Amino acid sequence: MTTMTPQGSRHTRAAATRQRIVSAARELFVGNGYRSTSLRDIAAAASVSHPGLLGHFPSKDALLAEVVGEFEAENEAVFADISAASEPGDLVFARLAERNARTPGYLELFAALTGEASSPGHPAHDRMQARYARLRNLSHDALADAQYHGTIDPERDVDGEITRHTAGWDGLQLLAQYLPEQVDVVEMLEEREAQWVLPTGWRDPDDPEPAPEPSGPLPAPFGGGTVDVDPGYAVGRRRRTQIVADAMRLFSRDGYGDTSLRDIADAVGVSKSTLLHHYASKELLLSAVLAERDRAIRDRGEVLTSDRAGTLLRGIADGARVNAQHEPGLIEVYAVLSCEAVPATHPAHDYFAERFTSAIAYFTELFRLAQVDGDLPSHRDPEREAIWLIAMWDGLQYQWLYDREAVDVAAHLRAHIDDVLPAV
Repeated sequence: MTTMTPQGSRHTRAAATRQRIVSAARELFVGNGYRSTSLRDIAAAASVSHPGLLGHFPSKDALLAEVVGEFEAENEAVFADISAASEPGDLVFARLAERNARTPGYLELFAALTGEASSPGHPAHDRMQARYARLRNLSHDALADAQYHGTIDPERDVDGEITRHTAGWDGLQLLAQYLPEQVDVVEMLEEREAQWVLPTGWRDPDDPEPAPEPSGPLPAPFGGGTVDVDPGYAVGRRRRTQIVADAMRLFSRDGYGDTSLRDIADAVGVSKSTLLHHYASKELLLSAVLAERDRAIRDRGEVLTSDRAGTLLRGIADGARVNAQHEPGLIEVYAVLSCEAVPATHPAHDYFAERFTSAIAYFTELFRLAQVDGDLPSHRDPEREAIWLIAMWDGLQYQWLYDREAVDVAAHLRAHIDDVLPAV
C-alpha cells in the first residue's frame, strides 16, 4: 500500500527552514553587523547547509531585505495600532520608540543600517530610502492632527519638525548603542515632543536679557590633537596621502568590512605588498582614514570660531553647509563607519564611543555657557540639548545622503538653533 505524504508538509518544512534562516540572520546581523556576517555563518547558525541556504536566499542582500522587511512590517502594524488606540492629538512616537527598544535586535540593526545603507550601492539603500518616505507620510498625518488639537503650537512648521524629529530619533538610536548609560531614546523623544506645545523660540518672560559680554572661556574643540607629520620622503608622503584618500572613498562606498586591502591597492594602482609597506594592517589604515577626516574637519573649523558660546552654536549651520558643499566624502565615510562600528568587536568602535563622549561634553559646555550668558532659555537643559543636537545633526546627514535634493542639513540646523537659542 502506498503511503501518501500529507499535503503541504513539504511546504511547511520549507517555510520553517526559511524562517529559521531569517531568525539566524537577524541575530547575526544584529550581533556582528551585516558586513561582518557571511552566508556560511548564517547557514551554520540555522543548521542548514550552505547550498540549502542558497536554495531559499540567493544572496546575503536578499536575506537582509527579508530581515529588514520583517522588522518594518511589524513596526508599521504597531504604529497603526498605537495611533488607532490613542486619543485625538496624542503624539505616539515615544511609545513606538519604547516598543522598538523592547524588540530584540531592532535598535541594533537599524542603528547600524541607517548609515551603512546610505551608500547607493548598499543592498538596503532603496528599502531604507523608501522607509524614510513612508515614515514622513505617517508622521505628517499624526503631527497635523496633533497641531489641530493643540498639542503642537499652530505656528510650528509640521514638515520641518517631522524631518528634524526623525533625524534626532535615528541619531539617538545610534548614540544609545555607544553610550547606553547616557542616552535614553524614549525619554529624550518624550522631552522633545513636549516642547512642541510651546511657540518656536519661546523663553520665559522672567529670563534675564543676554549679557553684553560673554562669560567664557570657551572649551577647546573636541576631537582636537594633532595629526603626526609624516617625516618620510616626499614620494612616500604622496603615496600615503593617495592610499588614505582612496581608502576613505572605498570605505564610504562599501564599508570597512567589505573593503579589502586588495581593493584599496588596486584603486591606488600599487601591489598589496607596497600598500602593506605603508600601512601594515587594515586597522592601521582605518586609523589613518579617521585621523585624516578629523584633520580635514579641524582645518575647516575657522568657519565656527567666536568668543561667545551662543554665536558659536548659531554658526554651526554655516559650517555644515561648507562641509556638504566641499567635503561630502567626509560626511559619507563618517555616516558609514559610525554605523558599521556599532558592534563592540569592530576596530573603530572605541574611536566613535570616545568621539561621541567628547562631542557631548563639548556641546554641553557650550550650551551651559550660553545659558550663563542668557542666550539659552532657562527651561532647557544644556546636556540634553547637546545630545539632541549631535543626534539630530547626524540624523540629518543620513537623510541628506539618501536624498540630497530634499534635505538641506544647514537649513534644518538653523531652524533648530533658532528655536533653542532665540534672538531677543
